[in-house]
Amino acid sequence: MRWFICFLFVIPIVSNAQSIQVGAGSIKRFENFKSVYVDPRNVDVWVPSDYSTAVKYDVVYMQDGQMLFDSTSNWNHQEWQVDETAEKLMQSKKIRNAIIVGIWNNGAYRRSEYFPQKCIEAMPPELKDTLIANYLLGKVLADNYLLFLTRELKPFIDSAFSTNTSLSHTTIAGSSMGGLISLYAICEYPQLFGAAACMSTNWLGVVYKNESIAPFFIAYLKQKLPDPNTHKIYFDYGSLGLDSLYKPVQLKVDELMRAHKYSSKNWITKEFPGETHSERAWSMRLAIPFEFLLQLD
Repeated sequence: MRWFICFLFVIPIVSNAQSIQVGAGSIKRFENFKSVYVDPRNVDVWVPSDYSTAVKYDVVYMQDGQMLFDSTSNWNHQEWQVDETAEKLMQSKKIRNAIIVGIWNNGAYRRSEYFPQKCIEAMPPELKDTLIANYLLGKVLADNYLLFLTRELKPFIDSAFSTNTSLSHTTIAGSSMGGLISLYAICEYPQLFGAAACMSTNWLGVVYKNESIAPFFIAYLKQKLPDPNTHKIYFDYGSLGLDSLYKPVQLKVDELMRAHKYSSKNWITKEFPGETHSERAWSMRLAIPFEFLLQLD
């Protein structure tokens, strides 16, 4: 693979991802995207079937990129069906034209990159040390991960594709821990991300049934939630499996959203009874946050 220098960092020349099976549109893969902040990882960029440089596209940055488009190569043989859902909604004029950036997670250090760092820093020493040692493999990487997104990946995407770079046309999304880091991103960089989809948000912070983690998310959000006049946020959760643990904390977050003057115009929280914590469940309801966050002007 060839490389060139842009924005003072190294980025890969675009290449077709022939091995990915998509139901609609096409994908460009950037293998082992280099970063000075985090380990290299693949980045898959999906574009609709009628993609044209004459059109400016919204950009949706999505976590766990290897789980979004092709179930045949996934560990659990499930996928979000992002390509089919996005293409269908665009063709039916239900959402704005958009491209999807699937950022692969870092495997063993996924939790380290996705756990909101400033929440960890606010914890008492014993809880913080236990969390870092037992669940984050000794590394706290979320702030560096966001630097990768904002200083390296986003500038590259805006240079390589025909994008609308304005705040209201830039969305970040994920599920579980990916939901946490997406929320953290819109709070830390409200000048760059105008919307966030946080599906089955892991409010327990990967620590199974440990509700001592959640108050630090609440305290952080009290200080850092972005302006509801310029931002939109979507939350949801199911009732089975891991999702069955999230409702009590989500209700507290909902109270906080109302206290910060969020309304139905810029915030949705949905409960899905009978749904579990899986790509299959998220694929079935992905159209809902897409229609809310990418609705036509």
